[in-house]
Amino acid sequence: MDVKLPNLGEGADSGTVVSILVKPGASVKKGQNIIELETGKAVAPIPSPSDGVVSRLAVKEGDKISVGNLILTLEPAGGAAPAPSEAPAESSRKAAKEPPAPPKKRAAAPASPAPVAAPVSEADFEEDIVEEVLHENPSAGPNARRIARDLGLDLRVIPGSGSSGRIMVADLRDYIGRLRALAARPKGVVAADPAAAQAPREATPVSVDFSQWGPVTSKPLTPLRKTIAARMLESATTLPTVTQFDDADVTELDALRKKYASAYEARSARLTLTSFFVKAVAGLLRKHPILNSSLDEAAGAIVFKDYVHVGLAVDTEAGLLVPVIRDADKKDLVTLSKEIQELALKARERKIGLAEMQGGTFTISNQGGIGGAHFTPIINKPEAAILGLGRGVLKPVVRDGQVTPRWVVPLALTYDHRLIDGGTAARFTVDLVNALQGFREDDVKI
Repeated sequence: MDVKLPNLGEGADSGTVVSILVKPGASVKKGQNIIELETGKAVAPIPSPSDGVVSRLAVKEGDKISVGNLILTLEPAGGAAPAPSEAPAESSRKAAKEPPAPPKKRAAAPASPAPVAAPVSEADFEEDIVEEVLHENPSAGPNARRIARDLGLDLRVIPGSGSSGRIMVADLRDYIGRLRALAARPKGVVAADPAAAQAPREATPVSVDFSQWGPVTSKPLTPLRKTIAARMLESATTLPTVTQFDDADVTELDALRKKYASAYEARSARLTLTSFFVKAVAGLLRKHPILNSSLDEAAGAIVFKDYVHVGLAVDTEAGLLVPVIRDADKKDLVTLSKEIQELALKARERKIGLAEMQGGTFTISNQGGIGGAHFTPIINKPEAAILGLGRGVLKPVVRDGQVTPRWVVPLALTYDHRLIDGGTAARFTVDLVNALQGFREDDVKI
């Protein structure tokens, strides 16, 4: 049997083969993974639909394949490969003798044709994934997404007429018609829908021949790097951000960490300063709910979330991934430490699923293990803020009129100034410093 790429779910119909897990001649069982496919930020295993022996591989690592493309061919276990059939040649002879079928009558074209969507190519898939993650998965099919992207339309401001508000190709046609009507108005007439009147325009990329100045090596962007680039560009160009800096004295906190590290290891949990930061931030997001909110630009409303899902930026060889710890405010330090360790490992091994990186309400980016001090992290849109942590260093600090060495961690809180005022950000930062310096032994011991 021919094993083809199955349906991957809403908005995903192709990807890049990152690893092949079987070889020709190998026996496979039903449900056994045969390849791993990269789709945007996630790597998904593709299982075999049946038992058999691999007789032929139709893909190699790095190939871009779409739903329905052949992956490999399976022969029955223990059975010989079928002999070549002469049916194709016989069919060709029969086809040559038969007169050609009369052409079908072409239907009359409609008076107002709707845009016809070409099939989504393999090269378009990564851009579909970018849009899906970028705009919190607006309900629209791949063809509607491609047309919207080609025309520079923002799917978030287009109402859908399909089931559950799904955006159809006809909705794009109607939206374009409204834009034309607005453009045809006499000068000085104010549009009733300012959002609809603003059609985003993107600058045309210009390719530079760097080889004219010396040797170069070119490597295509991976789907993950394309997704990261698109997210960072949108956040940096659409959000008015401010970064609040501060320092946290973690001398006593680090002493507690060292004292109970072995007890946590006995529970298969690695107690790090990140665990304390997640615990402190999760509690403060309840006290400062505006930092746990999002701006619904289409509706012109602030969305306050009654859950706290903290994202952790993880540095991997493939790029930056942000797995999410769900309901972080309801978990103790042992549970948080386990989840942080497990999610970071899954991210670095590219075994993290797309669903595990969605739904975050606030992100922490910790560069302490690498080095560096204060930096200005970029918000993980549509979140309202992100906390950047630098490396803890031993500094001379004045305490009770005396200069004493203290372990200090630099903090950097970047926030969306449309939602969060400077005073609110400063109060959150002060509360965070106090929370970190206020951990007691009863809060840590098991």
